[in-house]
Amino acid sequence: MKTMTDSYAVSWSGGKDGCLALYEAQRRGFNISHLVNMVNTEPDRVRLHGRDAELIQLQAEALGIPLVQVETTWKGYERDFKSTLLKLKPLGVKGMIFGDIYLQEHLDWVNRVCGEIGVEALEPLWKRDTEQLFDSFVDAGFEASIVSAKSELIGREWIGQNLGKPFAEYMRQRGIDFCGEKGEYHTLVKHGPPFRRRLVFEETLIAAQDGYWLLDIRKCRLE
Repeated sequence: MKTMTDSYAVSWSGGKDGCLALYEAQRRGFNISHLVNMVNTEPDRVRLHGRDAELIQLQAEALGIPLVQVETTWKGYERDFKSTLLKLKPLGVKGMIFGDIYLQEHLDWVNRVCGEIGVEALEPLWKRDTEQLFDSFVDAGFEASIVSAKSELIGREWIGQNLGKPFAEYMRQRGIDFCGEKGEYHTLVKHGPPFRRRLVFEETLIAAQDGYWLLDIRKCRLE
């Protein structure tokens, strides 16, 4: 049971699911005090490294929520994640909010890791219909660009485009999960109800890498 003095951190990667989980938690009255972004320093085929961390920093500034950004590796991820949350507990952080929807292995990991260090794990989106989640995200006024997608599923023309009804129809026709929970596509949120400022992409390029389309965001600013 939360109290008026409790605060909660959000597991943050910059995409729509974590952002929607943050928004849902705020609407339920949870006090969000931190964003926690684990930056994997190892190569990742669905990310273009070098600017990812800076984009997350701009998002946090646009939201007005303090960011805790931690460099890690796949091998050290769990250790570093636990260490980060343990440092937040003395600051009043009682729980962690995640944006998982239906992947059981993700929920199992979250519950185990948070349980081992005495942190409450909250999953506001868990088991909700992905089409309804997609629609609620768009209808709430969020702006999120598609920054990566599996090229065998999603055409190059969608890279850099905002989520909206046309993309939903495209996915419906192809039988693709609306929220891309299994990595079909990834987004970067630029604006929405919790944001105080908007991210503006000023220079971008589209690249192909290991079966993915990627949006290389060369220059971004806040307005």
